[in-house]
Amino acid sequence: MSPSTLMLCVFLIWPVASDVVLTQTPGMESVRLGGDVSFKCSASKDIGWGLSWYHMTHGQAPRLLIKLGNELYTGVPSRFSGQRSGSDFTLTITGVQDEDAGHYYCLQTREAPLTQ
Repeated sequence: MSPSTLMLCVFLIWPVASDVVLTQTPGMESVRLGGDVSFKCSASKDIGWGLSWYHMTHGQAPRLLIKLGNELYTGVPSRFSGQRSGSDFTLTITGVQDEDAGHYYCLQTREAPLTQ
């Protein structure tokens, strides 16, 4: 991997107690600095706008990026954006930077228990 390429990962934990199952793709993505990348999260049923996106790096607490499907959280750079189409949600990073490397995951906030 060249120094100008980052690995971005997504992961999904499947709890047994919830009716809402989230499927996140792709599982791993390699992208050049300055490039664009998108991750998709599909809910097994309608959760309205009840989905958030998080970024996590080794040794750090998860960082909220997007809440309510498409609302940029305070202090998050505008290169991050969220979209919704029915039960499908997309996180897009436009112009990937070094600090964007790490794990990305979605969390549904519509029904208890919350699921990733």
